[in-house]
Amino acid sequence: MNLRLFIVAGLLMHCVFLASIFDIYFTSPLVHGMTPHYNPLPPPAKRLVLFVADGLRADSLYEIEEDGSPRAPYLRNVIEEKGCWGISHTRVPTESRPGHVALIAGFYEDVSAVAKGASGDHVYTYCYTAEKEDFGAEDATVLDTWVFDSVKNFFYAARSNQTMFSKVNEEKVILFLHLLGIDTNGHAHRPNSREYKDNIRKVDDGIKEIVSLLEDFYGNDGKTAFIVTSDHGMTDWGSHGAGHPSETLTPLIAWGAGLNYPQSVTSQAFEDNFLKEWKLENRKRVDVNQADIAPLMASLIGVPFPLNSVGILPLEYLNNSVHFKAESMFTNAVQILEQFTVKMAQKRESTLSFLFTPFKLLSDSEQTDVLRKARSYIQQGKYNDAISLCKTLIILALEGLSYYHTYDRLFLGISIAMGFVGWTSYVILLIIKTHTNLMRTVQNNKASSVFAYGFSAVGIFIAFFLLIQACPWTYYIYCLLPVPVWYAVVREFPVIQDLIKLLLTFPLHQSIGFLFICALGIEILVFSFFYRSTLTVGLIIFAGWPVITQLWAQAKITAVSWTLLCWLLAMFPLMPVVGREPNISLVTAAGLLILLISISSLPSLWKSKNKNVHRKDLAILLFQMLSIALSTYVVNTTHSSLQHKQGLPVINQIVSWTILASSLVVPLLSPTFLFQRLLSILLSLMSTYLLLSTGYEALFPLVLSGLMFAWINMEQEALQYYGLSLKPKLAILNFSYSTDITQFRQLHLDDTRRSFFFVFFIVTAFFGTGNIASVNSFDPASVYCFLTVFSPFMMGGLLMLKVIIPFVLVSCAFEAVQVTTQLSSKSLFLIVLVISDIMALHFFFLVKDYGSWLDIGTSISHFVLVMSFTIFMMLLNGLAQLLTTKRIELWGVTKYHAT
Repeated sequence: MNLRLFIVAGLLMHCVFLASIFDIYFTSPLVHGMTPHYNPLPPPAKRLVLFVADGLRADSLYEIEEDGSPRAPYLRNVIEEKGCWGISHTRVPTESRPGHVALIAGFYEDVSAVAKGASGDHVYTYCYTAEKEDFGAEDATVLDTWVFDSVKNFFYAARSNQTMFSKVNEEKVILFLHLLGIDTNGHAHRPNSREYKDNIRKVDDGIKEIVSLLEDFYGNDGKTAFIVTSDHGMTDWGSHGAGHPSETLTPLIAWGAGLNYPQSVTSQAFEDNFLKEWKLENRKRVDVNQADIAPLMASLIGVPFPLNSVGILPLEYLNNSVHFKAESMFTNAVQILEQFTVKMAQKRESTLSFLFTPFKLLSDSEQTDVLRKARSYIQQGKYNDAISLCKTLIILALEGLSYYHTYDRLFLGISIAMGFVGWTSYVILLIIKTHTNLMRTVQNNKASSVFAYGFSAVGIFIAFFLLIQACPWTYYIYCLLPVPVWYAVVREFPVIQDLIKLLLTFPLHQSIGFLFICALGIEILVFSFFYRSTLTVGLIIFAGWPVITQLWAQAKITAVSWTLLCWLLAMFPLMPVVGREPNISLVTAAGLLILLISISSLPSLWKSKNKNVHRKDLAILLFQMLSIALSTYVVNTTHSSLQHKQGLPVINQIVSWTILASSLVVPLLSPTFLFQRLLSILLSLMSTYLLLSTGYEALFPLVLSGLMFAWINMEQEALQYYGLSLKPKLAILNFSYSTDITQFRQLHLDDTRRSFFFVFFIVTAFFGTGNIASVNSFDPASVYCFLTVFSPFMMGGLLMLKVIIPFVLVSCAFEAVQVTTQLSSKSLFLIVLVISDIMALHFFFLVKDYGSWLDIGTSISHFVLVMSFTIFMMLLNGLAQLLTTKRIELWGVTKYHAT
């Protein structure tokens, strides 16, 4: 197969595999076509005020100050004298949009609707500009005082504006106040900071003023309900997005019309060990799921329950008659049951009757019987029995809803798995056919024609089967994709025969030993996704490679360097996840170390006999040294400026963006001699990486690069040790050799080990200073040298660049390894592709839809990450070749020779 065609086919295949996980495990939970349902009894409240303090942790609000006073005096008084309280449990991802959707609409994270906003003529919004969301601002509490002041001005204006006055005096009015200051201060200063805690007190004061204003405006009619909560919490190091308890546990305080008064208890267990004593033992705590707040609000003001809500009404928060509670719970049950019936009808219509398997625990007759019995209980005044029956029905309906939501999962999973196995098998056969000397049997064209007819018939049958069931177009891709893939595998039947014959010539214990080592290596990679310390174990094993293979006797200095750098890099996975505690002194140390490395390379330039080369390379190196020095300076001064609440200096911002823009261009100006180009790439990328660092991670790419240089030397020694080639001088090796096919050799068994090293180093580049949770968690501190005003896409792009830089360093080193070992990029990359795909298939089978939401989300993230690795490595391979083999001539063409 043509190389370009293979790359395009590989990219398309992996994009399909990646997209499939969302059709299988992460489709939209929304169901359409239901009828709105609401409680027929009069609601207790005419209006509801929802305060959402963005990023507010439960413990931060409830805990007592060191002097014994409450942090939020007004809300503490509400808990003790006026209302009810508890913990609202959020789900992953703990971000603002999914949190607000769960609060207001009652369902969790719909990935098919990333952009949501206010719509309709019944919704009015008023907000400040995005520029005010500045993490480097002197006082982020102004975001909250702006909201409170705007609400005050609105109601003052309503007194003299008849239209506004009429609107706010209607029934079923909801006032939503989004308070972002706490989240902003948490990101900028951390939740344990005085700024974060003072912001909580400011919010407490503001809520007190708004409550007083509304009670006065409405004449203390007792028809206003108040709810205070948060969309998500925040870690101690100022991030959110993952599933740590500090991120998922948020406060919930409710009081006013229709809401319960404080319930006294003699003792109460606080099962959350990390929470401090709040001195609220005598006030009953009622915990809820975040989605449960939506039906609570609907019940309070008499609006229909949100159509797609999966929340269960928390009756302990209601202060009303048992009859009202029973009717509300009945409405909740009917609303969730209707989602179930619509989902079941949709699946029944799109499935052949003899293949359809209904949810057995809730048949049509059982639905009718339960509803009839619940209504009968209400009519007979047996309200508690009706409530109990409705709760049971809700639980069954939610289970059934999940059943139909995942109905096609097994079918699609088998199709994708077959495509995966087929693709991996084809790549293995392609390696054997084109990059080894094992192919001897001549291909039978007649047999290929028979196979073609057979697979065509299978494809037609699958397409017809999907057509009569009116399946989505994506199902055709997932189910038909394995057909051409397996046809390509079967066409290589002669290669399979030769492979079997070859395996039979080896002793059984050798074949089993080789497969065991391969399986063990892949399992180490898989385990590293769950436990970062696995990488430490792997690096310690790598450190012993020269001893195991006797390479240390051939090159003692190189072997010692390799071993020491492996041990040094092995320390990073044992350190805390990056971002928890900033340490600018370590960033400064990294900058100084890279400057020393730059200075040490100056003598080689001075000795150059080519004066043109000397001047050009010296100018490039001096520019890169200046960039490193400026980066170190900018990081320190920016951190100091933000600490003193003076904002991001404009000059620092300009310098940071300039260094970033030059970091990918400057390496292309340097010669393509192996070590000279690699050093240029390291210096340029490190100047940008320093700007994105906040602590020990600044040292990581430095140590990683040192190990990469040692790896290149070790591979050259290994090549000579196994007698595959004479040892060339590294000083004369040039990346341009990677395009010279006359320099290439065929694959050897040891090349599998080289490819595994590359995949291991790629995984280490990702998990060396972080994990899934740290990547998902939003911590903008890393980008403060570039911008402090909230911009999710720009900040996300910069954080991705920080993740990519170690990948680029490893990929460029891999290019150098291919040059030193005289292998084509394609041959080694195919082995890398096989290893990555086996890992991806492993994680595909580990994806689950049970257990905690953190476990479910993590399992999906692992698969997506590995698939992204595979796709990304295809693109990264091209970027690495660009950075290593291409050169921009600004001063005319210069001929180079070894000196």
